[in-house]
Amino acid sequence: MNSRNLITAAAVATVAVGAFFAGRMSSPAPGSDDPTADASAIPQRPDRPGSSGSLAGGERTRPRSERTERDTTVGSRMERPGEEMMRIIQGKDPLLKAQAWLDFINTLDADQFESVVAELRGAGLQQSNMSEYGMLLTAWAKVDPLAALDYASENTGSPFARNTILAAWAATDPEAAIMWAGANHDGDGANPWMVGVINGLAAYDPVRATELMNDLPYSRERGEALGAIMPQILAQGADAAKDWVNSLADERLRDGAIGRLADELARQDPEGTAQWLASNPGEAARRSMDDVLSTWARSDVDAATSYYYDLPQGDLRTSALRGLTNQMATNDPQAAAAFLDANAADADDRVYQQFAWHSFREDPSLAANYIGRIQDVEERDSTYRRMLDGWLRRDFDAASAWIGSAQLPEDVSNHLNRRIEEQQQRQN
Repeated sequence: MNSRNLITAAAVATVAVGAFFAGRMSSPAPGSDDPTADASAIPQRPDRPGSSGSLAGGERTRPRSERTERDTTVGSRMERPGEEMMRIIQGKDPLLKAQAWLDFINTLDADQFESVVAELRGAGLQQSNMSEYGMLLTAWAKVDPLAALDYASENTGSPFARNTILAAWAATDPEAAIMWAGANHDGDGANPWMVGVINGLAAYDPVRATELMNDLPYSRERGEALGAIMPQILAQGADAAKDWVNSLADERLRDGAIGRLADELARQDPEGTAQWLASNPGEAARRSMDDVLSTWARSDVDAATSYYYDLPQGDLRTSALRGLTNQMATNDPQAAAAFLDANAADADDRVYQQFAWHSFREDPSLAANYIGRIQDVEERDSTYRRMLDGWLRRDFDAASAWIGSAQLPEDVSNHLNRRIEEQQQRQN
């Protein structure tokens, strides 16, 4: 296996590491969109050791007679691959460690991967060596994906290993990976293994990856699939990305894609992104307009404010006001409060709540004064408790003085007085 292929493998594996730590303690979700998939259609595993599993670019595992002098030098220690592996894992220099790991994997025969993976897992996986683990799984998938998947199915509880293997397999043989994912998941709901397939396929065939994503029901898995495809769609340019989002038939999926796309596009073109949202009114545009205007205001608050004034009254204008005041409040809470007061007709509970949180660090008393404008009693009282509890911990004297002078709801006042007494007792 050459270094170029393994560098590609490293990129795939690194992307997968984040997904592992987002849900490393979760079990695979039940359900399948294709419970009738024919397991017999899955290609059978080639005879081992080291037979016909192909690598990226069509390379096969090399016989020992074809190994380079460098391979032989590294391989001289490979009679005890576990010891060599641990020596590399414990390395301090990240560049030397990465190159040594590539060299190490390059010396492995197909029938050595299982024992090496098992030994690495047995040593206790740490966040610092998850990239190496992902690279090892990816390299195994290049030479024998079915053996790798068998091992992962029997020995791992989280989706990380199987999805890492499926991503590598899908990059070279997508239909086989798709069939495995369908055949190895039963029941209703989203198929978690399809996320790995989509992750590996997205860079090479985003159209096919999109088709697979569209087949998933609303679920965490579909959100993960969307996250895998979006970078590839964005690489095609803003116009192509907008067309792709508009082509999604499922409304909830489209709304999620609009939100993610707006976040990315706003960094380069906040004005154009705001105009795009305004031309696609709906829940997604309403949710995203505040972030776009906040991003815009960081670079040109006057232009962002002018755009806000040009919007018609309604949800989009309220969302735009929220984004503007959030950004203003982080720098100058007094100016943000004046702007909010001047445009109170566009404000709603969320505007006031967000203003309070964004101004709290710089001016907690000002922030607390605006909580009372929240009309929803439960939301108002919850915000009082959370914010004022934090203020008491940060600046007990100032917070307790403000609480003593404020006209607060009875339940909130009783809660805060208990907190004040508890803190005074601890101080004594």
